[in-house]
Amino acid sequence: MSLTEPASSKPSYQRVVVKIGSSSLTDEQGRLDKQAVARLAEQVKALRDQGTEVVVVSSAAISAGLERIGYAAGRPSDLPTLQAAAAIGQLVLSQAYAETFADYGLSLGQVLLTRFELENRSSYLHARDTLERLLELGFTPLINENDTVAVEEIRFGDNDTLAAQVGILVRADLVVLLSDIQGLYTADPRIHEDAKLLESIGSFTREVVEAAGAAGSARGSGGMITKLEAARMCMAAGIPMVICHGSRPNAVLSAVSGQSVGTLFGGETTGHAVSARKLWQALAGAVKGSLNIDAGAQSALEKNGSSLLAVGIRSVEGRFEADSVVDIRSLDGMLIGRGLSAYSSQEAALAAGKKSTELAEVAELAHLAHTAVVHRDRLVIF
Repeated sequence: MSLTEPASSKPSYQRVVVKIGSSSLTDEQGRLDKQAVARLAEQVKALRDQGTEVVVVSSAAISAGLERIGYAAGRPSDLPTLQAAAAIGQLVLSQAYAETFADYGLSLGQVLLTRFELENRSSYLHARDTLERLLELGFTPLINENDTVAVEEIRFGDNDTLAAQVGILVRADLVVLLSDIQGLYTADPRIHEDAKLLESIGSFTREVVEAAGAAGSARGSGGMITKLEAARMCMAAGIPMVICHGSRPNAVLSAVSGQSVGTLFGGETTGHAVSARKLWQALAGAVKGSLNIDAGAQSALEKNGSSLLAVGIRSVEGRFEADSVVDIRSLDGMLIGRGLSAYSSQEAALAAGKKSTELAEVAELAHLAHTAVVHRDRLVIF
């Protein structure tokens, strides 16, 4: 695996996004653990006192709602019940946060998001401006997915991805995911006793992806796979991300101080080399399909910063319209990039393997003969 060395000196993180999962906010019975909220508030206070801005992305609204309505039959699967629980639990969760954070002299501003707000450029910028203003005013933004209205097409599906999106949105210097596992291991530690924690990861390899394993606690919606997705997004934006156990004492403070507390994805500095608009175009939308490319195209994308041309595509997966977000994968299935396709899935499949001169000879594709399938200005390489 490609690993980086742990940071040798204390990094300078001026703005941090902290995501706390349902498993870290609830007990074994799924009840909201207010002591967990207090531990987080204490750390946010300490960071604020040292001049570090903090944005909190929180789960557990549905869990809190199910507890309030006395739903003891396990997590339901029907959407209306989950949305009703979210509507009830959002108030319970917000009250617990507001009261507990107030005990530490902290004031909150709540922001509910769905993918719809982030896919739309105007609402994306409004959300960014709101969060920036809250921080300027000295308030701690408290963010959650708006589960009361989110449906499959617009929901993030897990707050790991939401935390990464928020990190990119506010140009964070670090994203910390508090979870029910210490970090990424060489294998699932619940099954393999000899599994070893990977303290630092500098790039994604097949071994890293395969080490992700399955989902974690049944009380949350995300697993290690969703955390790797969040890490991909953060690393593409030049933002380091840390996964660590939510019950570890002062886990956030330790991560911000540069201590090894779990798994660190990314280097010591935040380059932000990719433009904010490109990150929004490539990463804000839901992925609709995949373009599988040959080795020559992969090399051109990774080494030369080229656009993806039809001649390099070998197959197309999924059904999508033009201007949809698509994954770009190597022939062996490795995810190497993501961007906006100028072609629909039908057009991309028809154009696959063809040069521009050949595209011009096909009636359905002639208008795309000189158009890249994914232009480099709308493409992010992982």
